[in-house]
Order: sequence, then C-alpha cells, then structure tokens
Amino acid sequence: RMKPSYFVSERIRLRAMEPEDLETMYAMENDPQTWDVTNFSVPYSKYVLKQYMENSQCDMFADRQLRMMIVRREYQGKGYASDALRLLCDYAFGFLFLKQLIVHVAADNEVSLRLFGSLGFVRCGLLKEWWFVGGKFKDVILMQRIRPEKSALDKE
Repeated sequence: RMKPSYFVSERIRLRAMEPEDLETMYAMENDPQTWDVTNFSVPYSKYVLKQYMENSQCDMFADRQLRMMIVRREYQGKGYASDALRLLCDYAFGFLFLKQLIVHVAADNEVSLRLFGSLGFVRCGLLKEWWFVGGKFKDVILMQRIRPEKSALDKE
C-alpha cells in the first residue's frame, strides 16, 4: 500500500522552503532563545540564508540536512511538532529506507526529550559539555530510533 503523502496528516502539512520564507527563516535562525535547540551560536545574514535556499538541491543526502517548514510558533504545545516528527519518521523509514535516526538534545530540554521519547526514540548516549550556549557548556543526550522491521502484513 502506497501512503498518500509522507508530508500530510489530518492536522498539518509539511513543505519545502520557498523564497517567501526568507524573513521567517531569518527571524527563527537569529533568535538566541532557540540556539540551544538548533546548536547555532552566531546569527545568519539574510544573504547567507538566501544563498542556502537558492543552492539547496532539496536532496537530504546532497544537502546533508532536510529542512521542512512549519510556521506559526503560537501553536507550540498543541501537538503539531509531534505530528510533524511522526510524518518525518514515516518519510525517513518508509520512503528513504533509512535504517536509523539520531537526534542531539540538550540534556536540560525536557520538552524535546519527551517529544522524541514519545515517538520511539531511546537514549543511547551522553556527550558531556558538548554544546556551548549562553556562556556555558551543556551536556547533550543522543537519542536513536531504529527503523522497525516489516511485518508479514506490511509485505502484502
């Protein structure tokens, strides 16, 4: 059975970056409150972000990352991140056939730890004093989710 879309659920739709997302990306990438989540520690210029968007091949393997847009931060805490992460896991395992996914989460980021844990990611390592954020080093927890093996029903 072919899934209708890896990027659409009942409540959300994920999409690739568009040129009109530049201002939103600029605001998000340059918000120091998110740097402990994104592991960035310097601001990005609009020029650099525009170059990234123009040169992106929209190929996770060529770009070494996958950026999808979910905007509207006022919806935090309503389950949209969980929906988006579920879609991305389905895409990574069901379409790209990746064997596993690994995420780095700041040890003090309880919300992200719960989010990934709720979707089957398990703690598999600790990087002591790994990220330098806000003038201090933070521990980072590694979490891993391995692609589930196909059942007999999935092979039909």
